[in-house]
Amino acid sequence: MTSNHLAAPGAAAGFVEAAVVGDLLGRYLIALDDGELDDAWARSLFTEDAVVTFPMSAHTGRAGLAAWHQASLAAFTRTQHLGSPPVVDIDGERAVFRAHVLTTHVNHPGGQGPALFRAGTLAFGEARRTPDGWRMSALSFRVLFTEGEPPRRA
Repeated sequence: MTSNHLAAPGAAAGFVEAAVVGDLLGRYLIALDDGELDDAWARSLFTEDAVVTFPMSAHTGRAGLAAWHQASLAAFTRTQHLGSPPVVDIDGERAVFRAHVLTTHVNHPGGQGPALFRAGTLAFGEARRTPDGWRMSALSFRVLFTEGEPPRRA
């Protein structure tokens, strides 16, 4: 098993692979704020059978994943997702990773409650090596704290 921490001498390949896997989470978070969510985005980051779990809902499969994210983000005017460097452990063709993520969600004007909803989360994920490179097969978030109120669900 290789890791991006305390690696043995000569483990440069493990560092490179860990960086590639960790970059998947970084590209995911930036895309949430850029709004560039489409099927090509989903193919570049996720396996076909990927499972993404938010605290309030989940989606299984790459098909429809971009639209599901777009619908979730539509509840807000803007968002900012800041991630820590992920800790990545690679074991052959599989990897697990975790990172802290701070999110700020700007609620739509005129809503009840404060303008901002913030959350601190711990992101957990798994990735697999595919013919197209590393892709996330699972991604979930555990809420550590919140500030403000999210929009109310209809």
